[in-house]
Order: sequence, then C-alpha cells, then structure tokens
Amino acid sequence: MPVDLGRLLAGPVVGAARELLGALLIRDDGRSARIGRIVEVEAYGGPEDLASHARSGRTRRNTTMFARSGLAYVYGVYGMHTCLNVVCGPEGRASAVLVRAVEPLAGVAAMREARIARALETRRSDRATPARAADRVSNLPVARLASGPGNVGAAFSIEREDDGRDLLDPAGPLRLEVGPSAGPRSATASGPRIGIGFAGPAWASRPWRFWIAGSPALSVRPAR
Repeated sequence: MPVDLGRLLAGPVVGAARELLGALLIRDDGRSARIGRIVEVEAYGGPEDLASHARSGRTRRNTTMFARSGLAYVYGVYGMHTCLNVVCGPEGRASAVLVRAVEPLAGVAAMREARIARALETRRSDRATPARAADRVSNLPVARLASGPGNVGAAFSIEREDDGRDLLDPAGPLRLEVGPSAGPRSATASGPRIGIGFAGPAWASRPWRFWIAGSPALSVRPAR
C-alpha cells in the first residue's frame, strides 16, 4: 500500500517525526533539483511543551505552527540561519518537526553554491575573504552540506518567504516526497533534543530527537 505522507503528518507529532525519517526534501527550480534524504529530526509539541515556540500561545512569529499539517514553518536564528520545520497534527494544535539533517542525493553542486551564497550574505568575515569562504564550503564532504538545521536551510535556499508553503504540493518548488525505505525500524534511534536546557529537565530529557543510525550526515554524532 502506498505511503500517505499527508495522513502521517496529520497524526501526533512524535509519530510524525519518526515517519519523516527517510522522506525526501526537494528544492526544484524547474531546471534542476536539489534532493536529500531526511536523516535527523526533532519533535516539538504545542503550548504544553516548554521547548516549543508555541509555549506562549499564538504569536506573529509562530502562527504557521497552528495551521494545517504539511506546511513549512520557517524561522530565522541570529539573523544568519533559517530553520525548516514541518507542521504536524490537527489544525490549531501547534506542533511541528524541525529538520535537523539531510543527506544529499542529487544537486550537490547547487547545494555547495547555495551554502557559499548564504555564507557571503550573512557572515561579515566571509564577505571580507570570499575566496576563503568558497574554499571552505567546496572542501566539505558531501554528507556535511546539510548537516545541522542552519545548513539545511542554506543548502536548500530556504527563506523566511517559504514560511507557510505547502510541502505536500507535488508541483511545489520546496516539497516533501516519500523516499526509499530507510531500513528496518531498528535502524533508527532517539535521544534528547539539542539546546533546550531552558525548558527544564522534564522537557529537556524527553527523547524527541530521532535519527537514522549510521548516517554520515547527522548533526550530532551519537555517544559511543
């Protein structure tokens, strides 16, 4: 039976986060496409989740979180990075999944170009030494191009204007598609979310970060 990604995203956020592992993230400009497999995500719930942007209710910044599932919730960090989230659950529930790492499959050269362009746009030191910035990105291993939420945003040219975009539109320039099997469920793992100590021990310790074990694109390497 074909996988219905829309139906999966409409369910509880933790289950939706697990199901997003292995899905394809695609940036398609009509001439070429950047394609990668989602290998690491974090689940964020509604107002009860003290680590969530929805913890203080609906605001101008987070209003897309309260919309229907399958939309992109995009926000900026430090004026440098953009982070892509996938809205999940029933409309009004305000839950979303942060895409933390994507393993490139196609369009690698375009991802490098986008990473360089974002660096020159946002980093003063890179603007001062553009050749050094280009060399740094050019020498990155393919697996590291979209490792980490900010790098996902840069490699896939995700902008604040993408906030609210329908990621389930099969003709959309930024979209999700069902990917090849990521392997048996035992090939996935979970652990605490990253950088949310402010939410308190009860929320910071919840194992709501999920990843495909063994992927070289993970933003945080599991402890051995």
